[in-house]
Amino acid sequence: MHDVIVIGVGTFGAAASDALARRGVSVLGLEQFTIPHNRGSHHGKSRMFRFAYYEHPNYVPLLQRAYAGWQELEQRSATRLYHDVGALYLGRREGELIAGSVEAARRHGLEHRELSAAELASEYPQFRLPRDHVGFLEAKAGFVLPELAVEVMAAQAAASGATILDRQQVLGWDASDGRVSVRTADALHEAKSLIVTAGAWTSRLIADLGVPLVVTRQVLGWVQPSRPDLFRGGDGGSSGSGFPCWAIGYEDGSLHYGFPMMESEETLKIALHARGRAVDPDRIHREVAPEEEASFRSVIDRFMPAAAGPTVKTCVCMYTNSPDSHFIIDKHPEHSNVVFGCGFSGHGFKFAPVIGEALADLAVGGATKLPIEFLSMRRFKS
Repeated sequence: MHDVIVIGVGTFGAAASDALARRGVSVLGLEQFTIPHNRGSHHGKSRMFRFAYYEHPNYVPLLQRAYAGWQELEQRSATRLYHDVGALYLGRREGELIAGSVEAARRHGLEHRELSAAELASEYPQFRLPRDHVGFLEAKAGFVLPELAVEVMAAQAAASGATILDRQQVLGWDASDGRVSVRTADALHEAKSLIVTAGAWTSRLIADLGVPLVVTRQVLGWVQPSRPDLFRGGDGGSSGSGFPCWAIGYEDGSLHYGFPMMESEETLKIALHARGRAVDPDRIHREVAPEEEASFRSVIDRFMPAAAGPTVKTCVCMYTNSPDSHFIIDKHPEHSNVVFGCGFSGHGFKFAPVIGEALADLAVGGATKLPIEFLSMRRFKS
């Protein structure tokens, strides 16, 4: 019998397995696909990492811990995962993206720079913005390589003694005081505790969660810009070192975002961060129709004329959305030895090391000192 079983070895399951195994805990990780895979939310070659979190200032301490975790994982694995190219946020000063980022930075003393419309026009000719748009630059921000990161975390967990099995579809689980059992098509596995990090499949595994999770289809695209020289990134993040990660916020709370072209890349990744169409994760249509390209290409027509060029690649991923778009990390309401992390709502990947640590704490000790209280289920009962 294992100490902990982890269902879903994607972003957070791989991180939790790694955290547990490094503590000497006996871990069994079960993944229904391969590790990594492109069936969920952790593919697409890049995930932004930023500190001045406009969504809620309470995320900032977790981000600081996560950043240290990414650095530590790079050292342990001797693998480059993080690129500190900086991040530039654009929008109206009073808009959610800019105002929220400024508030988070000031509350937590984060290094940043605020740019006027004139400074943006001078320093970032990649954009053609309205006169009422300003900028917010974070030099330490950047992006993580998601598929490689999941692969590395799972490998590090295995190197520390975890048993990681892929292509294992979980059919169900049962729990009682001090014991859980997990049924797959091939076996019945037993442990003292269970962690469920099943992404878009969470509601099927925890049907009595009591909080609706909505899975949505999200489209990503890569274009070949007419001026590729303007969009090449450079590690270091300071102004003038290269094109940074970027986001443009809109009045409805959505935003377009993208990444620089690195090294020998010839395409520019762009996507829209907004809830897409609700889907069944097992029946999601993965082909992107030509008319769907407008979801990411519209920002080129409006604000990035030098990025105009053909669409080279598209793909589809999924968001698993909580009712308020904030994460849910907690113990099962009926089973204290069952822990889950879900509802990451399209902005969770960057937190993987710290969320893995928190899930490990809850599974082994029943509590954590990490500041995740604002992410518990209790907020839905008030």
